[in-house]
Amino acid sequence: MTPFELLEPTSLKEAIAHIDPDDPEVRPIAGGTALMLMMKAGVFRPRRLVSLRKLGDGFTRIAAAPSGELNIGALASLAVLEHSPEVARHAPVIARTMKRLSNVRVRNVATVGGALAHGDPHMDLPPVLIALGATIAVAGPAGERRLAVEDLLTGYYETALARNELITELRIPAPGATRAVYFKVTAGSADDWPALGVAVALTAEDSRVKSARIVVSAATAKATRLKAAELALIGADVNEKTLQKVAEAAAAEADIIADLRGSASYKRELLRVYTARAVRAAIGGAP
Repeated sequence: MTPFELLEPTSLKEAIAHIDPDDPEVRPIAGGTALMLMMKAGVFRPRRLVSLRKLGDGFTRIAAAPSGELNIGALASLAVLEHSPEVARHAPVIARTMKRLSNVRVRNVATVGGALAHGDPHMDLPPVLIALGATIAVAGPAGERRLAVEDLLTGYYETALARNELITELRIPAPGATRAVYFKVTAGSADDWPALGVAVALTAEDSRVKSARIVVSAATAKATRLKAAELALIGADVNEKTLQKVAEAAAAEADIIADLRGSASYKRELLRVYTARAVRAAIGGAP
């Protein structure tokens, strides 16, 4: 790696001030699990890294609000999410998802904010958060703004963040009667990068669906809601005919991309199968 300057600000204001929006060789770094790999491979040669590790405990805190909303600091590690009692109570699908996200060494270091800001379409967390209707707080020189996770991701490794904006907090709405699942299909080991990810969150009375969010990832350029598939599900009784209709709608709607983990036709067939499985699992009572 080429030499670089490392700054360790102790306040959010100071951190933002050190990030030059016009200099692509200046980057913030949280866990650094992705950034360090890029640096070792020579893909990214920074002039300056602004470490966020000393911003304070407020950015690693996980707490439930009286309203039932779950607030998660952007510097909380993925391992903390995996083992947090608050996460297990309010969003158990996240705790389950973490167990197959990469390996324990990565989860001990990687942060929530970093995982979202990186914009990697293969990450397991974004589709789950989109299905849950999560939002983020973003801070920059002009102040703070709120953004839905589904609006954060704009393309392949692309986000709506300005160069000098930082994610500070993740907020997950009160779960209510929502049932949520995430299915991950890998071409290698269980914790490998997925060839396909499917997240489903729904509410239902008996077998009739009242609301639904269906999200595909890894097989697409970004984690994406499948709104036609959602419409095919909302108001319907979940039976084999409905599942087939929803699965076909998902496969027709998704803009599938091919990569080393499979062809577009293979991934489209995976999407058909796993959309139906995910809906069936959610309606069956997944918390």
